[in-house]
Amino acid sequence: MADLDALRLRFTRALEAARAPGGGPDPTPYADNLLARWQEPQRRYHTVTHLTAVLDHIDVLEKYAADPDVVRLAAWFHDAVYLPERSENEERSARLAERALPEAGVPEAKTAEVARLVRLTLTHDPSADDPDGQVLCDADLAILAAPPSAYAAYTAEVREEYHFVPNDAFREGRAAVLRQLLALPRLFHTPYGREHWEATARYNLTSELEMLSA
Repeated sequence: MADLDALRLRFTRALEAARAPGGGPDPTPYADNLLARWQEPQRRYHTVTHLTAVLDHIDVLEKYAADPDVVRLAAWFHDAVYLPERSENEERSARLAERALPEAGVPEAKTAEVARLVRLTLTHDPSADDPDGQVLCDADLAILAAPPSAYAAYTAEVREEYHFVPNDAFREGRAAVLRQLLALPRLFHTPYGREHWEATARYNLTSELEMLSA
């Protein structure tokens, strides 16, 4: 179970580091609003556990980022709006960041960067000169390189989130996503991700695709 007090502290540190001189309002209500969103009942994988994992992976990749605290704020917002049956979750999450962060004391340029990074998680395809995008995308996709039992739990949780989709349609859609990922020249963009996660992730994706196609 995620430690909500620890998560509040992590949000506060990232927000205060990104704020303009002079600070802003108490970070706690903003953290609590986001944590409530991450604990909504329709979620099975996109929960505070996933949020914690993404933040932990950003800590691992921090040295590659240009502005690690902006990346951390983007992690908080990247699935803040999440309805499995809707296709515009990333856009709505980005707009939430654009509304909340200026009110919380974050300058316009950093707010815009957080929103850009959130929108990037739709494609997970950062450019070669986008270190912050590379760190966020790698951290978000690190689950693909999990050990077999954790990867199996992840796929089961994704299926639960899409419980309203019939089995045949889900298998077809999930297989298409896996093929799309495997067709990418690389899944991970940071040196750490390429070295430590790429091979395992491709093995996991290939194994899942084989099971879906059996």
